[in-house]
Amino acid sequence: MSAAQVDRLQFRDPARARGLLDRLRALTAHRVDRPVTLMHVCGTHEQAIARFGLRSVLPPGLDLVMGPGCPVCVTSAAEIDAAVDLTRRGVRVATYGDMIRVPGTTLSLADAQTEGGRVELVYGVDQAVELARAEPETPMVFFATGFETTAVTTAAALLAGPPDNFFVYSAHKYVPPAMEVVAAMPDTRVEGFLAAGHAATITGFELFEPMAKAWGKPIVIMGFEPLDILAALVRAVELVVSGTPTVENLFPRCVTGPGNGRALDALWQVFELTRGHWRGIADLDAADLDLRAEFARWDARVRFDLPRQLGDGTAHAACPVCPPQQRCGDILVGNARPDDCPLFGKACTPDSPVGASMVSSEGMCRIWFQYGGRPELGP
Repeated sequence: MSAAQVDRLQFRDPARARGLLDRLRALTAHRVDRPVTLMHVCGTHEQAIARFGLRSVLPPGLDLVMGPGCPVCVTSAAEIDAAVDLTRRGVRVATYGDMIRVPGTTLSLADAQTEGGRVELVYGVDQAVELARAEPETPMVFFATGFETTAVTTAAALLAGPPDNFFVYSAHKYVPPAMEVVAAMPDTRVEGFLAAGHAATITGFELFEPMAKAWGKPIVIMGFEPLDILAALVRAVELVVSGTPTVENLFPRCVTGPGNGRALDALWQVFELTRGHWRGIADLDAADLDLRAEFARWDARVRFDLPRQLGDGTAHAACPVCPPQQRCGDILVGNARPDDCPLFGKACTPDSPVGASMVSSEGMCRIWFQYGGRPELGP
């Protein structure tokens, strides 16, 4: 066995996992009637938690919920409508695979493709740039979704000088304001947050320090292996129980205090924070990443006169294009589980999704449908 394999197995050690679970049980033994509720904000975390069956072994005094950590799920219907409109104007649109099936007000990009629109599925922005170079007479718009980590790659592509027929329609989102919305909800059960390790690799953990103090809730940076997750849960519960609203980095092999300086320089050179609508949640201040004026030559909003549409200025309990009984908004802010929704697994399935959370591989509904939510696997 190679040294790399040994190192990896250290993060999947059953004996250490049992020790961490014993600690969680001891910390939460008195909270069975009102469990300690922690929120993570990362679809990749939800995938790892489900894949390793961690919810099945968590003590009853701990409730781990997912927040708005799926970028596809919070992309607004208006943004999808604009991308569909571009295809009808003869513009090629490139985007990630999960995005193509998310419904807009009336159509998805998959529907637009069926109508003859040119929609390209790509794995990254560089692939979209190459597609643009291969057909220089046709405008190519990269429908850019994702949080800070993905936005950095979009920024790098623009700084490298893409071809004149390449444009970016930015639907990139910035996570901290969405966390603040959850923290400020008067009926929230969330007592602490688990921040995404890959995003914090870019932003650093110092970013969260004033937030933890202002919200009175601890924030723990969490990795993606089983022991990463269990260790972060233990520390977060310890901080909740002791009433210590601070930030702790439980992913030190990747995350530093200030973060990745070069990546941050690229991000903020290209993007600025603006007000935007997060599907099923609210209009949020400083939560969308829009291209700065200096990059207007590559901005699809400028080139194709795409309107920016916000909601009605209030928080939304449900997605405006979804049936009224659907609970997308509640699920996205941790106030409901997927199986609380009457459509889950019935009218709404991965083969026939009604809401965005059932479409994306990072959506909580899709993951719960695939893995069974919180399976009871025995003691």
